[in-house]
Amino acid sequence: MNIAQLLQTCFRSIFRNRMRSLLTSLGVIIGVGSVIIMVALGEGSQREIERQITEMGANLLYMVPYNWLSRSSRRHFRINSFSRKELQKIKDEASYASAISGRVDVNLIVVGPEGNAEITVLGVEPDYGKTRNWKVKDGIFFDEEDLLERNRVAVLGSATAKNLFKDPENAISGQIRVLNIYFTVIGVLESKGGDSDDVVMVPMDTAMARLINTRDIAMIYMSVISKEYMEAAQNEAEMILREARNIREGMDDDFMVMNQKDMIDMASATTKTLTTLLAAIAGVSLLVGGIGIMNIMLVSVTERTREIGIRMAVGGRKSDILLQFLSESVILSLMGGILGIGLAFLVCRVMSSFGILTAINPLIVAGSAIFAAFVGVVFGYYPALKAAKLYPIDALRYE
Repeated sequence: MNIAQLLQTCFRSIFRNRMRSLLTSLGVIIGVGSVIIMVALGEGSQREIERQITEMGANLLYMVPYNWLSRSSRRHFRINSFSRKELQKIKDEASYASAISGRVDVNLIVVGPEGNAEITVLGVEPDYGKTRNWKVKDGIFFDEEDLLERNRVAVLGSATAKNLFKDPENAISGQIRVLNIYFTVIGVLESKGGDSDDVVMVPMDTAMARLINTRDIAMIYMSVISKEYMEAAQNEAEMILREARNIREGMDDDFMVMNQKDMIDMASATTKTLTTLLAAIAGVSLLVGGIGIMNIMLVSVTERTREIGIRMAVGGRKSDILLQFLSESVILSLMGGILGIGLAFLVCRVMSSFGILTAINPLIVAGSAIFAAFVGVVFGYYPALKAAKLYPIDALRYE
């Protein structure tokens, strides 16, 4: 039996019972589609995380203080803070920095002429815009004079300006109230998307003295002059902070200095694990689909026992019968895989239209199709072997 005859026979048998063939392939359709969709959601989420972290700033180093305390054989995580002295030492001694800014933050109710909302209020220095790659769309960013004189001026994210003023163009020179203190809006930032647009920035000294009543600095941001100096800048920052915080040799750091790669790795690790778990769960339905194919092929062997006997009686070999039924199983599984891929593309497109980020990986698509064919081989082999082992005389007598 040549390949053309084999395929013709297989397709004729499959399309003889169209509905049964479709239902047989349904498990594979759902399995392949689910695997591709789950991985696409995970890839989309990971790319969005990487985009957001990359947009945080150019060549960014991010310094966070922390401390581990040991009590009764348990380790407790405690956040502490940087001091002004430590921030100033970083500014004075960091040789690879193009911009440095401290930061404090607090969530407060902010009231504007046209609305109010609970918003993250950031107390930052003038260089913060450079470290985070923020650009002012309208107005200006506050300067060193505003910082030193603790002026009550504010720069708004685009979403905040819209919430508080309805029309962001009306925000410049407008007044907002944070607690009982009025601030004059001097700038509105370009939109970056997401939570980044929902902020109010004020001079750090103003926030520390008037809003938070603290001397502690929560974080330090540093923009490095060039990407090639990132590792050297990170090592230098760690040495400066260890000296400033009196950490002796051999003692653990009570702070972290992270670069963008570190932040991306930390943020995407959970996403990768969750995506793998969901894809594995979805992959179980492929096995269920394979069992369905085996079940139907066994029924088909029983139904077509007389046909098998006739084929053997006119010269058909056992290998021909084995190959025919195995080919039918693989074709059923591959058809399910192709329909599953089409379903996945359709679902991903619908989700994208609703703003849900997806990214279909071509390797996963190809792998799913190959795995679907493999399922057809594995679960179709036993029914095909059973058909090939039938005795021609017994098969011809079967009613």
